Amino acid sequence: MRAETPSVLLIYTGGTIGMIENPETGALENFNFDHLLKHVPELKRFNYRISSYQFDPPLDSSDMEPAYWAKLVKIINYNYDYFDGFVILHGTDTMAYTASALSFMLENLSKPVILTGSQLPIGTLRTDGKENLITAIEIAAAKNTDGTAIVPEVCIFFENHLMRGNRTTKINAENFNAFRSFNYPPLARVGIHIKYEPNLIRKPDPTKPLKPHYLFDTNVVILTLFPGIQESIVTSLLHVPGLKAVVMKTFGSGNAPQKKWFIRQLKEATDRGIIIVNITQCASGAVEMGRYETGMHLLEAGVISGYDSTPECAITKLMFLLGHGLPNKDIRYKMNSCLIGEITKS
Repeated sequence: MRAETPSVLLIYTGGTIGMIENPETGALENFNFDHLLKHVPELKRFNYRISSYQFDPPLDSSDMEPAYWAKLVKIINYNYDYFDGFVILHGTDTMAYTASALSFMLENLSKPVILTGSQLPIGTLRTDGKENLITAIEIAAAKNTDGTAIVPEVCIFFENHLMRGNRTTKINAENFNAFRSFNYPPLARVGIHIKYEPNLIRKPDPTKPLKPHYLFDTNVVILTLFPGIQESIVTSLLHVPGLKAVVMKTFGSGNAPQKKWFIRQLKEATDRGIIIVNITQCASGAVEMGRYETGMHLLEAGVISGYDSTPECAITKLMFLLGHGLPNKDIRYKMNSCLIGEITKS
């Protein structure tokens, strides 16, 4: 008996991958995704049922925001029972934010949601988009012998690496290897074969139905510390009307100035109910607030550890938890917890 044809829903939000060059003007324009097969004839060689959904008009990823994340979740939720996996074509600039947000919004996800894109438009000769698209579709359709998805996670696939979405950050504006997962190994590496790492991939309970979430609260800010930061700047930022949470990017393993005014401002802010999460400015590694005296002062001021979270993940996780109106203590607890593989607690 022949297995059912694998099915993948391709969701085009916008971004470089979907651009073609106008031969007369040389300008990049969005092309209709119905013409996808013309540019990627290799897709016909897949024995897959590939359907597509296109944002109209396509979105520059710089304009991506929670309302569009909710739209993506609605599309996936509506089509969840009809497809084996989903591929989201997305601009690279904010792809890591979208991947992080979707990982929290798609609770009990048991099918692949693979985000990909390209540094060069799919219509250009040396495009990286073709390879990224073909492999992302193959991964989205891949199943174990028992029929379950091999990668039931929100992931980013780029330049031969499949990475957990909420662990990934954009590191390069020019090269094809635009993304890196510094604190968690790739879930798969792609060469002649796709080599999956089953021990690194999350194992959801397939009996639980998908539970979509749509709520976000964007009253958050990222505060990046630097030598010489002024009290007036920190004070004004921590007193922004409506502010509910801060992702504070500190030095090294979670260190910050020990100036009395600085610690006092943080303590007063946390006493007012503002949640402050400490993450490192370093691309790799984690915050260890008990390691040095400066970190201990932050703990005493009510700052919580973001461990090895990426900035994209820390900010979207905060927005997600705040959006659900949870009590302050619950948000602090969940920011300190690994909900969906997004942090490593030592």
